[in-house]
Amino acid sequence: MSTFRSAETWVAKMDGLGDLELFVAVVDAGGISAAARKLDSSPPAVSRRLTALEARLGVRLADRSARRFRLTDEGVLLHARGRTILSELRDAEAEVSTRGAVARGRLRVGAPMELGRRRVARLLADFAARHPGLDAHLVLSDAGLEVGEEGLDVVLRIGMPGDPSIIARKIATCPRVICAAPSYLAARGAPLVPDDLADHDCLRLARRDRIRDDWRFLVDGAERIVKVTGALSSSSGDVLHAWAIEGRGFSSEAMWDVDDDLAQGRLVECLDAHRCDDVELFAAFAPGKPTPPRIRLFVDFIVAAFATRGQTNLIEG
Repeated sequence: MSTFRSAETWVAKMDGLGDLELFVAVVDAGGISAAARKLDSSPPAVSRRLTALEARLGVRLADRSARRFRLTDEGVLLHARGRTILSELRDAEAEVSTRGAVARGRLRVGAPMELGRRRVARLLADFAARHPGLDAHLVLSDAGLEVGEEGLDVVLRIGMPGDPSIIARKIATCPRVICAAPSYLAARGAPLVPDDLADHDCLRLARRDRIRDDWRFLVDGAERIVKVTGALSSSSGDVLHAWAIEGRGFSSEAMWDVDDDLAQGRLVECLDAHRCDDVELFAAFAPGKPTPPRIRLFVDFIVAAFATRGQTNLIEG
């Protein structure tokens, strides 16, 4: 009789779960030859592994000969417990695999103010509706959010992050346009070349401790940086957008922020022959092995949403 009290003790002495799977397969098949065919192996190889297993456990699991395969009491116990263990393992793997396709827990997303309000807010709400176990929070700022600030898991940002350890996945590219209200153009005229902006009021975006006053253009096939000035600047893209519509100056905008205004005539695009730098939107998140499903699935969702709606119909589509 066995000196071991439980099948769990035997399992602890096995050379991994492969031995347990082998033994259960032999018993379920009714013998070594049948199991060898099922396992795409040979009877001698299966027999050797079974003998080695018995040697490690210190018990005989089956009385076997060319004509019969009969379990000992220890074999009956190990087979019953082994099937339960393997079944529970498969169930656990299935549950974990399922969780990999479901977003759970708290997800904090950061985004630029205007794009976040007009587009990302709705997408995050749609994503949360698909994943009832998710607690989603959206932080909006034009100051340049970074992963980890305010506990942010994912930051949708213009341009690559400065930290090379942060993972960045490109979401979309959008043209940048220079625009102003018809009332401003009627009063001050329209620029013909980028250098004409020196005679105009330009609405400038402030990022942290820097004001973005170096606007880029394409002139005679080469990049030209024009330093712009004006009485008004703000850290909010929403504010600059509103000032432009009110006729207070030129604004440099992503097409997806002003396409509706251009279509409705509230703003007019200027210098379109000199477009240069595009707006590139990235999803940035910290590295992880593996990346948590709530982050991975949200980034996949955002990329797909922007791709299916194109680059200039991302707000109202």
